[in-house]
Amino acid sequence: MFSNRFNRWTVAAIALMGTAIATVPGAVLAQTPDHPSDTAVQFPTRNDLKALTTSGSYLAARHASVERDAASAAAFYRSALRTDPKNNELLDRAFISSVADGDIDEAVKLAERILTIDKTNRVARLVVGVHDLKFKKYATAQTNINQSIRGPITDLVATLLSGWAAYGAGDAKGGVAIIDKLAGPEWYPLFKDLHAGMILELSGKEKDAGTRFERAYKLDDSMLRVTEAYARWLSRNKDSAAATAVYQAFDKKLARHPLIVEGLRDTKAGKKMPPLADSAQAGAAEALYGIGATLTRRGGEDLALVYLQLSLYLQPTHPLALLSLADLYESVKRPQMAIKVYERVPATSPLKRNAQIQLAIDLDSADRTDEAIKILKGVTTEDAKDLEAIMALGNIERGRKKFGDCGATYSRGIDVLPAGSDKANSVWYYYRGICEERSKEWGKAEADMKKALELQPDQPHVLNYLGYSWIDQGVNLDEGMKMIKRAVEQRPDDGYIVDSLGWAYYRIGNYEEAVKNLERAIDLKPEDPTINDHLGDAYWRVGRTLEAKFQWAHARDLKPEADELPKIEAKIANGMTEDTSNSSAAQAEKKKDDGKGG
Repeated sequence: MFSNRFNRWTVAAIALMGTAIATVPGAVLAQTPDHPSDTAVQFPTRNDLKALTTSGSYLAARHASVERDAASAAAFYRSALRTDPKNNELLDRAFISSVADGDIDEAVKLAERILTIDKTNRVARLVVGVHDLKFKKYATAQTNINQSIRGPITDLVATLLSGWAAYGAGDAKGGVAIIDKLAGPEWYPLFKDLHAGMILELSGKEKDAGTRFERAYKLDDSMLRVTEAYARWLSRNKDSAAATAVYQAFDKKLARHPLIVEGLRDTKAGKKMPPLADSAQAGAAEALYGIGATLTRRGGEDLALVYLQLSLYLQPTHPLALLSLADLYESVKRPQMAIKVYERVPATSPLKRNAQIQLAIDLDSADRTDEAIKILKGVTTEDAKDLEAIMALGNIERGRKKFGDCGATYSRGIDVLPAGSDKANSVWYYYRGICEERSKEWGKAEADMKKALELQPDQPHVLNYLGYSWIDQGVNLDEGMKMIKRAVEQRPDDGYIVDSLGWAYYRIGNYEEAVKNLERAIDLKPEDPTINDHLGDAYWRVGRTLEAKFQWAHARDLKPEADELPKIEAKIANGMTEDTSNSSAAQAEKKKDDGKGG
């Protein structure tokens, strides 16, 4: 009864697991729409599901999938399945949506039904195998996991899980042998040695574990979990100085990672640190997290989603898996789902502070700014020198046009900046300068912009902002124009900066050059209402009145800020007058709120 012409399923990488899953279409990532209240309006409650027809539930499920709302999609597919229980397509879709949503217990029930129909379904085998491993059914876990293999990624994951299942069953030697037998790409040995080492140390073979950890460390000393596993082993079997040296080497590559900071503190105190994993379940969760996080960084978000959800099924409070899952949701622009994941990070984790900062950023993007600001103020109260949190707070305040607040916040950051003239510090003065300029404190703003250029002389956004501000005020015209031109040379495809150049020409009365540059800015940013309005003004000045009114009408239709709409409509009705000329200048001034353009 359903058409075979479905949208292409976005989980392309899962095809590695077998053709059974490759035929499941629809976007099933476990994400909600940007506005959860919209979901409540669009979708009935679960009590309402019983009243839906099979086709109604199916269509609702497809809509939920398009919206990347896996929870609703799974509920609707299951509803449709109850009225059409022999429909294998509905069964597959309900299963995949449940996995994507992280409802693994429900996914297992559906997977078991799938396997009675298709014993070769590799994703179903993997999910059931992980479930068996969680509940210490190690023999059946191995059987199911071994049947989920197909392709380099899934081969590695299944092998590591099988090794951990063997360890759980009391056969640590057999588990290591399973891992060692796997041959494949050049990146296999890193994971093989890490997990073989973890199994060996849990089975009491510390010396052999150390050999594996050292080998993995030599292969890649920039991998966080390899560094941690080796340093923890050193703290127990060598001495704290050796462990500290490993942590310090990592800190030089990536300064102040919370887990490294904690490790340094513990090793310097002479503590003997426990292994990364303390059970077969924790080890399997670590394997799923490690591969899932790697795939997230390399564009394999959809397969990564499956692995991360399974990792969290085995170890629900794994902080790195939680952060990786939240980061995945952010990468596909679903901050609402990221918010839910960040809230799950344990308060005792060293990574909680990182989660709080990202949580605040996502809350702001979901228009929950007051909550975001409260969280960041809490973080900065706990550590007045937390520059990342201070920057995040200032950026949110600036984005929400709280210019007095953001100026004070950036000042707090500037007061605790590391000594020296590091060009990375330039952005602090630039952002504070924007807040000061928007607060009508031009003297302070100009000084900060100059300081920003002193630290980073050719920074295009600072050149653009300061140069345009001078031209807009009618001072330093030649230098200001040179600055904007230098900014355009560096960012020729930045529509906001090209718009600044065009509007600078407009402000000095060179309307022909203004038109030329503003037309180019429109090509780069055709949907920006301010740039369209600017071009309309420039057209009017050169006598192209019909085109001017067209551009103004386009600017009006692009939903400009509420206080600009009447001014644009007045120009459409009456053309340029002295009042509308002044309002256009004011509008150009307002466009500098985010520092992107003039």
